[in-house]
Amino acid sequence: MTAFIFPGQGSQSPGMGKDLYDGVPAAKEVFQQADQALDFSLTDLIFNGTAGDLQKTVNAQPAILTVSIALLRAKNILPEAVAGHSLGEYSALVCAGVLDFSEAVRLVRFRGECMERAAPDGGMAAVLGLADEIIEQILREYAGQVEIANYNCPGQTVISGADAALNTACAELAAAGAKRIIPLAVSGPFHSSLMRPAADEFQARLAKTVLRDPQIPVVANVTADYVRAAAFIRELLYRQVFSAVRWTQSMAKMLSSGVNSIEEIGPGKALTGLLKKIRGG
Repeated sequence: MTAFIFPGQGSQSPGMGKDLYDGVPAAKEVFQQADQALDFSLTDLIFNGTAGDLQKTVNAQPAILTVSIALLRAKNILPEAVAGHSLGEYSALVCAGVLDFSEAVRLVRFRGECMERAAPDGGMAAVLGLADEIIEQILREYAGQVEIANYNCPGQTVISGADAALNTACAELAAAGAKRIIPLAVSGPFHSSLMRPAADEFQARLAKTVLRDPQIPVVANVTADYVRAAAFIRELLYRQVFSAVRWTQSMAKMLSSGVNSIEEIGPGKALTGLLKKIRGG
């Protein structure tokens, strides 16, 4: 049983997908659809913009989605299950037939706008070499201020929160035995309860978006379980904005349900590296 997994924000780079655009008509069509859907040339931004341009949340999200779906169209086969990390969940939903691509690219552009508008002062940090249980225990005293944002793989957990509390929590986690703590270059405390205002604004747009039941099984970030109904997917996409990405658990779910081949579809190979650690390889 084969699954495709799709990367999220951070996988972008200037010029990504240019070889596809130039060499694969089906992939070129995806870029053109994105430009038409957004009423500006996302293609030009991807190919000719700076790294700083692409790092902006409002640009990174539609850009990564577009390149991921272009790669999917170039591959021209469908898997038996899908999942996506954070933003990558939207690529997975396009693959599963839940969302039309043009609607998805507009939706994630708006998602990025909501996140940029609502993001309070805060940030994120990767905690390496410390068990999730210890991190969870320490963060209980920071309720509502610092939370786990991503369970990426054993020994790599991302936390998110308000600046002052985040710095204090990082110092406490280092004292508890974390091997390294790496601040991330992001513009806000994503996947934390501090992002609820963004989620609430996004929810109104989600309510008007056509979602269909998946034609391919989808493992959701929020539950780390298969989701089968469009109405529940809508609720989970709302919650995903301010909830942890349970990636370790999502991959474990896939592997325990008969998936024996998992391929990353998108720019970069970050998820491939995480999967190797999740598998214990």
